Amino acid sequence: MKSPYFIQDLYLYPIKSLGGISVQEAQVEERGFTHDRRWMLVDEQGDFVSQRLYPELALFGVSLEGEMMHVYSKKDPLQRMSFGLDEAAGPELQVSIWSDRVGAKVVSENVNRWFSSMVGKELRLVVMPSTTSRKVDPWYAVHSESVSFADGMPYVMIGQASLDELNGRLSDPVRMDRFRPNLVFSGGEAFAEDQFKRLQIGDVEFQVVKPCARCVMITVDQENGEKGKEPLATLATYRSIGNKVYFGQNLVALTRGIVKVGDPIHEL
Repeated sequence: MKSPYFIQDLYLYPIKSLGGISVQEAQVEERGFTHDRRWMLVDEQGDFVSQRLYPELALFGVSLEGEMMHVYSKKDPLQRMSFGLDEAAGPELQVSIWSDRVGAKVVSENVNRWFSSMVGKELRLVVMPSTTSRKVDPWYAVHSESVSFADGMPYVMIGQASLDELNGRLSDPVRMDRFRPNLVFSGGEAFAEDQFKRLQIGDVEFQVVKPCARCVMITVDQENGEKGKEPLATLATYRSIGNKVYFGQNLVALTRGIVKVGDPIHEL
């Protein structure tokens, strides 16, 4: 049966809360796409930092080339630095991400100094080793899945029609990058993803496990790093349950493989 839904965009966010990368295909792993949110900035106490407190983090772009990651300032692209994807020269330490405390490794002191000078705060960039296991909330896990440094779930999916519907309510439309999805699909009605349960995309099966709760991060313009009230204020008027605002769905991967832009989405 022909599906009305197709993958329109795929995104990686290698460093938590920094710029994302649009890709044509992505490798599906248990804890998220390969390289997705495997790196994270932490403060002197080892607590994660994000655009919630530092909206200017949106102004850092990220690119991957071969075995290297490049980070640059969107305002001044000459301000840039690079490091190897397998680089972890610094010490091991325990870092905090929400209520979880997990093991990580510092990438390098040179990288730390660059970020600290750019942000004006003592920061360290850490990477999640393959030996670290950060479990998904067991209330939502299917097979006791692990997750990266993402807020809580390995994957976020949003329909383009849902953003179009929201933008129809806004005086100033917003871009999809406000919501930092991994999978964006075209086709169907607005919020069709609310009804999804089990999906097959390419050769990979996913389970939709919970709606994605939203916070002030979606009020940060990813182009200029400025924070406002929208679209959270408008979403709160019609996408609230209790004291939470929802937009998009969280998924876990039931199998492994590659998903590509253009892949049909089949409901199982």
